[in-house]
Amino acid sequence: MMRAMILLAVTAAIIPGMASAQEIRPGVYRTPDARFEDLPGYDFAPHYEDVQGYRMHYLDEGPADGEPILLIHGEPTWSYLYRKMIPVLTAAGYRSIVPDLIGFGRSDKPASMDVHTYEFHVDAITELVEALDLREATFFGQDWGGLIGLRVVAENEERFARVVISNTGLAVGTATGPDAFPEGSAFMQWRRTNQAMIDRGDIAVGALVSGNVGDPSVAAAYDAPFPDPSYKAGPLILPQRVPVFADDPANEAQRRAWEVFRRWEKPFLTAFSDGDPVTRGGEVTFQQSIPGARNQAHTTIEGAGHFVQEEAGEELARVIVEFIADNPVR
Repeated sequence: MMRAMILLAVTAAIIPGMASAQEIRPGVYRTPDARFEDLPGYDFAPHYEDVQGYRMHYLDEGPADGEPILLIHGEPTWSYLYRKMIPVLTAAGYRSIVPDLIGFGRSDKPASMDVHTYEFHVDAITELVEALDLREATFFGQDWGGLIGLRVVAENEERFARVVISNTGLAVGTATGPDAFPEGSAFMQWRRTNQAMIDRGDIAVGALVSGNVGDPSVAAAYDAPFPDPSYKAGPLILPQRVPVFADDPANEAQRRAWEVFRRWEKPFLTAFSDGDPVTRGGEVTFQQSIPGARNQAHTTIEGAGHFVQEEAGEELARVIVEFIADNPVR
């Protein structure tokens, strides 16, 4: 027994992260709780729900009877991204529901990239919304949070009263790639960079986010969910799941979602930043196509990049508070 323990300790020293790895069943990892202790600004109680056969983590902050706001992160972040926004929303009397996508944050992490389809993540968030029985909710999403959440809203429109989005889209692939993503676009360049990460088998999550926002102090928190590359299937593959070409399996569901939004009369707000090369200008399609977006106080968050919640979280939260106040549930 002693020799086995010594061997394990030596092996763990040689292979960083092995000692903290938790494979709860074949092909499914769960990040040890200790990795989430003492993260600056993130003093929120964890909540869990079983969805799609996995344990999903979510935050549930604010009064239980407050109007719910569902806030969904993108790739490669997690609910830590909303730590600056939650206090503002809570102080205004709202209930913030902030899930970690499966494969991210404190949620379970399937090791196979094949699990991480667009449909899988839509179904997982839908199951959480149903389990919490959210009604008259406001949805906010950025990056993949918008891609996933807009589908959830369109497929469950009776549960949502308002929508706010930032730095995201609802792409439908075409034979030559969507107009928003021509071959030389920032997104297609990112897609090629991401493919190199997949080929290499790793993505430097903390460095990617901290470098983007210019704050090295947040790197450890964004690395926390991923003790080693075996946990990173979700962050690695999601950029490749954005519908780009005509044969993408998500296209039909995307078209159905757009059919819903082209007749969507409920309040719809865009709050894109001015410093995101991937989504810049994408808000115009929503503003022009969605009836509920007309006559709204659409906002540009100045001086912020792609991860707008990190760079201007408080300002963005105040935009949401004002939007809800200006558009009460009928």
